[in-house]
Amino acid sequence: MTVYIDDAVHPWRGERWAHLMADTLPELHAMAAQLGIPRRAFQNRPSGAHYDVPAPLRAQAIALGAHAISRHTDRALVKAVIANARTQYQT
Repeated sequence: MTVYIDDAVHPWRGERWAHLMADTLPELHAMAAQLGIPRRAFQNRPSGAHYDVPAPLRAQAIALGAHAISRHTDRALVKAVIANARTQYQT
């Protein structure tokens, strides 16, 4: 079981943001809790279950065991992680 965090490239509210995703929702929620991200920040979206993480927390997520993935160099893995996150969407 693995937690992933992509590149912090998405601009919003003056910061860059990354996506925190995981093989399972319990892992995802546990990592978010370790980072101090409240459950209400969970993005239950058809595009994929995830948390948005500001760039400064990305390094902390990696230190806690999240695997850094890059849309530039890990395309196949990123595609697989996003596909899995889409299956976790709950209506």
